[in-house]
Amino acid sequence: MLHHLELWVQDLAASEASLGWLLLRLGFAADSRWSAGISYRHEDFYIVLESGPDVLPGGHDRTRAGLNHLAFHAGSQEEVEALAAEAGEHGFSLLFADRHPYAGGPQHYAAYLADEAGFEVELVASAAER
Repeated sequence: MLHHLELWVQDLAASEASLGWLLLRLGFAADSRWSAGISYRHEDFYIVLESGPDVLPGGHDRTRAGLNHLAFHAGSQEEVEALAAEAGEHGFSLLFADRHPYAGGPQHYAAYLADEAGFEVELVASAAER
């Protein structure tokens, strides 16, 4: 089990508006805030968004070595679709639109989204709902 995940971002306000919004919608709660970051907690796990002086310029690229994407359980197929549609209003775009919602294969119902900073998230439908 992961204890926490820390994402260094170029623009904290923009990442709060996209990734932060998504984490809140997925059931995380804003846990703590400081001048260069914010953490979102779900039970014993938390995710940090941070943009401090140690963050080097250049932005995130999901196709380079390192983090490709985060995948989250997102409820039923209908809930995945509603969340993906709403995400467009928060800086996300749908990836692999030509293969949506089965870009991960014929038995894997999910929406793949990227925010304006290039962070990718996968919203996975519950197995019981597929």
